[in-house]
Order: sequence, then structure tokens, then C-alpha cells
Amino acid sequence: MPTELPYAAEAETGLSYDELEVLRTQYYKEIEQGHVTTQSKFNYGWGLVKSQTAELQTEGVKLLQEIYSASPAHRRECTYYIAVGYYKLRNYAYARKFNDLLLSVEPENMQAQSLRQLIDQAVTRDGYIGMGIIAGTAAVAGVVLASVLRRSARK
Repeated sequence: MPTELPYAAEAETGLSYDELEVLRTQYYKEIEQGHVTTQSKFNYGWGLVKSQTAELQTEGVKLLQEIYSASPAHRRECTYYIAVGYYKLRNYAYARKFNDLLLSVEPENMQAQSLRQLIDQAVTRDGYIGMGIIAGTAAVAGVVLASVLRRSARK
């Protein structure tokens, strides 16, 4: 589902396998050498967040949150991509929380403003889907109940 919000396009695009593999190789090479740079960890976390699977996206959010906690100098960069990761994972409460953190210090940030719109649209869409499921379930339950009542009234 491509977005019409150019600044939030990052939330809807991914990396190719080869692009992610370059980041993965660098990250694990540094692990083997005994020291991972914050930049390599960030790049790999960013790439994982942009991947297409929830498992990899979750791993990416975890790496970015580790940087967020350990390195105050990198919080600004991590905050947006943590929000993107949670958005892609459909955890809209956390996506909104991290995105709002960024907007509180950078209210004019176009990426964060666009991501906020995507989060709001997703919450609304999922709310409608939830209401539809509940209404459908209620309708089926009503039909079953009416059928049971009719059968018991005939006896």
C-alpha cells in the first residue's frame, strides 16, 4: 500500500535482499572483531525495520532501542525509525509514542508529521475493520439465536 505522503514513503518501502545483506555482513563482521560501531548497528537496525517480515522488523526495533537507550547523541535518528518499525509491526500505540517524542522536539519535522498521518489512518482503518468484525459476529449470533428460538417454539 504505497503512501501518498512523500515524507513518510520510508514507512512503506523496503530494502532488497542484497542491500540488507551488505548491512548484515558489516554488522556481523564487527561483532566477530569484538567491537560494533553505533553506525553499523544503526544501519543494520534501519535495514531490518525496512524489511518485509515482522521478525526482522522486530529485531531492527530492538537494535534501534538499544542505541536509543545507550547513546543519547543518537536518540533523534533512532526515534523516527523506532516509530516506523512499530508502525510496520502494527503496534500503533508505540509508533505514536515514539513519533510524538520526535514531534515534541521537532514539531516541523515533515517525516514525523507524515508518519503521524499514516498512524492515524491505520488506527482508523483498523477500528473500522474491528467494528465490522464485531457487527458480523453479532449478526451471525443473532441469526443462530433466532433459529434456536424458532426451533424451541415449535416443540
